[in-house]
Amino acid sequence: MTPVVLIAEELAPAAIEVLAHDFDVRHVDGTDRQALLSALSEADAVIVRSATQIDAEAIAAAPRLKVVARAGVGLDNVEVPAATARGVMVVNAPTSNIVSAAEQAVALLLAVARNTASASAALKAGEWKRSKYTGVEVQGKTVGVVGLGRIGVLFASRIAAFGTRLIAYDPYIQPARAAQLGVRLVGLEELLRESDFISIHLPKTPETVGLIGEKELAIVKPGVRIINAARGGLIDEQALADALAEGRVGGAGVDVYVKEPCTSSPLFAFDNVVATPHLGASTAEAQDKAGLAVARSVKLALQGEFVPDAVNVQAGGVVAEDVRPLLPLAEKLGRAFTAVAGGVAASVTVEVRGGVVNHDVSVLKLAATKGLFSSVVEEQVTYVNAPHLAAERGVEVNLASLAETAEHQTLVTVRGALPDGRTVSVSGTVVHAGARDVLKLTEVDGFDVEIGAEGILLFLRYADRPGVVGTVGTLLGEAGINIAAMQVARREAGGETLMTLTVDQALGADLLTSAAESIGATSASAADLRDE
Repeated sequence: MTPVVLIAEELAPAAIEVLAHDFDVRHVDGTDRQALLSALSEADAVIVRSATQIDAEAIAAAPRLKVVARAGVGLDNVEVPAATARGVMVVNAPTSNIVSAAEQAVALLLAVARNTASASAALKAGEWKRSKYTGVEVQGKTVGVVGLGRIGVLFASRIAAFGTRLIAYDPYIQPARAAQLGVRLVGLEELLRESDFISIHLPKTPETVGLIGEKELAIVKPGVRIINAARGGLIDEQALADALAEGRVGGAGVDVYVKEPCTSSPLFAFDNVVATPHLGASTAEAQDKAGLAVARSVKLALQGEFVPDAVNVQAGGVVAEDVRPLLPLAEKLGRAFTAVAGGVAASVTVEVRGGVVNHDVSVLKLAATKGLFSSVVEEQVTYVNAPHLAAERGVEVNLASLAETAEHQTLVTVRGALPDGRTVSVSGTVVHAGARDVLKLTEVDGFDVEIGAEGILLFLRYADRPGVVGTVGTLLGEAGINIAAMQVARREAGGETLMTLTVDQALGADLLTSAAESIGATSASAADLRDE
């Protein structure tokens, strides 16, 4: 059955095009509650903007739902805990509006500096008052940036082009990084005292709400102009209005408010305040980027792949380019481990070796966990429900990272302890072959191997002796099963041996049993490592 993607609000045509080839794309008015609930009954994914409420009731009405996508940054209209409890992935587009938001802050700063809005309104009202609206230049001024996240950095780079001196307050950034950006890190009090312009670029958290209030505004440089295009509540609106009334603050540009929609604020009484209705993301480009981003995330989610922008996935976030090729490897190692182990382990450690550990590799633990349960449960295993499946089964999955490695530049190992006390391990690496990444198994349960981690693999363990390879080959040939690759690994002549084969078709349980019995194998298993 073709998965159904339900679009509940307007989406860019290019975003719909991303989905149209692989999915059944349907449309519904998300503000029509009954129509929405009815349409959700057959939906595998739903895409919304800000007007559609996806709460616990909506999620309960969608038994097939796998992903909720918000084409934007905020998630106020999506009940994330309810989605997580159901194993439904929630994605948004966290970087879609960062350029637009940074440009809005620059626009507000310039408008405040030159009294643009008030002068425009006066002229349209029939008043020509050039002297009343004399402004100030930005060049040579000190601009204080509160928060050097992605938007803060974009704002800083743009305002630097005006010949400004940049200082910033951000306790979570290293001074060396700030220096690379041409910004001097200072404390908040120093920033308030020195800045001619202040622009706020912080997320809204319990620590940042009310960060700039009456106390902080009492020590600002006289005549400072303050911009907030980040989140409402970071600056106390009443305290800012009081400071404007007293003349301590020379102007303000405000795009966000404590309560939105906002049509009444003490700030609206001042001519030297430029107020806009939360336009930070309101550009055609930002809307298109948001739609395209979530469409791609929905496609990845429904195909069972890792989704960097999933907000309710452990180890979510942007995956480093050096780590990304290891995601399919870790997942396939998880599948191979379960096959070799013959069941679920009591505890598993995902071990990552090599220079790649300088990046955040925690997502590899998630990928391996997904692989561990792919052949264990009937439901689709995703990056959202894999940790829950492990927890339900009492499987503890840990991550270990070591910078050094021996033969391979990067090595990933899935090692686990089984309930009967045995320890099983499977290792692999990625070999770069031109423009293609080749995934290889390098070790299976203590045996050194070198075989592609792809297709359908058979693992047969037996006592080393002549004729075994021929016996297996003949039996599979008679069954019409083609062998694409084979490797035999042993520790010593006549000792325990592991035969690993890549075959073109899946084997039935009876045929695998017959192959094992024909050579007196002590164990036989198959791992499906084909791309999903």
